[in-house]
Amino acid sequence: MRTPHRGAGHRGAARRGRDRRARILPARPGAPRVQGTAPSVAVIGAGIAGLAAATVLAERGAAVTLYEKRPYLGGRVGGWPTRLRDGSTATMSRGFHAFFRQYYNLRGLLRRTDPGLQRLTGLPDYPLRHADGLRDSFRHVPRTPPFSALGFVALSPSFRLADLRLMDPVAALPLLDVRVPEVYDRLDGTGAHDFLDAVRFPESARHLAFEVFSRSFFADPRELSAAEMALMFHIYFLGSAEGLLFDVPSAPFPDALWDPLAGYLTRHHAEVRTGTAVEHIAPAPDGGLVVASDRDERRHDGVVLALDTTGLRSLVARCGQLGDAPWRERIGRLRTAPPFLVSRLWLDRPVAPHRPGFLGTSGFGSLDNISVLERYEDEAARWHARTGGSVVELHAYAVPPDAPRDVEEKRLLGQLHRVCPETRTARVVDARHAWHDDCPLFPVGGYGDRPTVRTPDPRLVVAGDLVRTGLPVALMERAATSGFLAANALLEQWGVRGQTLWTVPDRGRSALLRALAARGEGRREGAGGG
Repeated sequence: MRTPHRGAGHRGAARRGRDRRARILPARPGAPRVQGTAPSVAVIGAGIAGLAAATVLAERGAAVTLYEKRPYLGGRVGGWPTRLRDGSTATMSRGFHAFFRQYYNLRGLLRRTDPGLQRLTGLPDYPLRHADGLRDSFRHVPRTPPFSALGFVALSPSFRLADLRLMDPVAALPLLDVRVPEVYDRLDGTGAHDFLDAVRFPESARHLAFEVFSRSFFADPRELSAAEMALMFHIYFLGSAEGLLFDVPSAPFPDALWDPLAGYLTRHHAEVRTGTAVEHIAPAPDGGLVVASDRDERRHDGVVLALDTTGLRSLVARCGQLGDAPWRERIGRLRTAPPFLVSRLWLDRPVAPHRPGFLGTSGFGSLDNISVLERYEDEAARWHARTGGSVVELHAYAVPPDAPRDVEEKRLLGQLHRVCPETRTARVVDARHAWHDDCPLFPVGGYGDRPTVRTPDPRLVVAGDLVRTGLPVALMERAATSGFLAANALLEQWGVRGQTLWTVPDRGRSALLRALAARGEGRREGAGGG
């Protein structure tokens, strides 16, 4: 069933979002549910990808066991309780996440328990601020391409006419017609930083626009494949009419997202085993797969590996009979992005009333963004109402691996004082710092090593934001999409219809711009051949 986007009031809006050119990918024909004995499936990892896979499999009648080593669901979008010094309980997480309107499949997963997406709330702006005083905003930028990109350039103080005249339009042509996987053939061998140099993209605008995308991958632009950056440009600027404004959960992640989904899975007879680490997987004599956890061993007819890069690499290294040798070697070469830091501070006084709920920053040392949680989250709003203080979250992506943690935490607080001077006199009532280094890195030339959903063993599939899907998706949406694709691959073997998917358009929207991009590609190939 097609569900109208929240707020859509006309008959033509009966689709996942407002973009009429959004691409629908129907599931292969099959039975609506498993017939006869239910196949047993282990889903290993309960982040977004694992939850998406488990949901579709359980809905279609498979006997699902969901393994998660952590005591909570949601992976990098999870949350856990912590007791503050004042005796109250709060929820800590791994940081801010923006739920863009382009995330059709992730939003479809959330609609299982929240059909109107009432537990998401839209932030009024996506503001960006540079240390030199430049400020940008996406609030008034048109949403429909190419007016979205043109509008951003026209409205942004980061783009000066002199800078635009110096840009190389030919070098920028690949951005006009991004397709997957062709964009990786074109640009995976180039770094995002080098690509922007070739375009002669203005330095100030680079910080406030493109670098935001690379930082979303927790990576320095010098380490990131230009193909990933180009894909992001397509998803948000020239490929989609959904725009760059986004929603956020109005409650902590467990309350708003994952606890309701856990209940949904249980009602579909899935077994959710948090606090259970999978240690080994091996083929069973009868053709299944034996999953050994730190609690027991169970035989399954199929397995979904929905792990982060570190977890996938580690588990596959311990399982010498999974897949084949070349596949295991490629998994072993996967890399993780540099560490990142999330500092959540409970302050004894509020930040200034004009501070936005979310602010992207550049040029403030390691500080990448600031969130004021009481602006949108009910738990923080209650703390604010009770104490008069603010709950502020600071993010630092791509921190040098050898950086002293206590020093970086103090530096991050110092940068908050620069951006929000009123916080200099605030007392930190309590603080929590989360350090992690388990996000995937998409390095220059690394696309070929990334796993696909399917593996050499049809009983074994892979899901996660590190997976090659062949679709224009990224970040949380790639995780959700790959989870659905993994479930579909197993259901196909049992003659069951899987999940219908949606994506942004899979190519440039404008025929004229596509023609320009093709002409530029032809010129480059001709020059290379000479």
